[in-house]
Amino acid sequence: MRALATVIGIIAPATAFAASGAGDEGSGIFVWIFLGFFAVIVVGQLIPAVMLITGLVKGIAAKAETKTEVK
Repeated sequence: MRALATVIGIIAPATAFAASGAGDEGSGIFVWIFLGFFAVIVVGQLIPAVMLITGLVKGIAAKAETKTEVK
C-alpha cells in the first residue's frame, strides 16, 4: 500500500505540471504543416463526393424526364 501511495505521489504532480501549459510558445511550423496536410486530404475527399452527388442528381432528373415522356 505504501508503494502505491509513493507511485501516485510521484505521478500526480508530474501530470498536473504537464497539463498546466507552462512554456507554451504557440504553434510551430510542424503543426501548421500537419494541419495543411490534413486540409489537403479533406479537400481531396470532398471533390469526388461532390462529383458523385451531382451525377446522382443528374441521373435522377434524367430518369424522371424519360418517365414522363414514355406515355
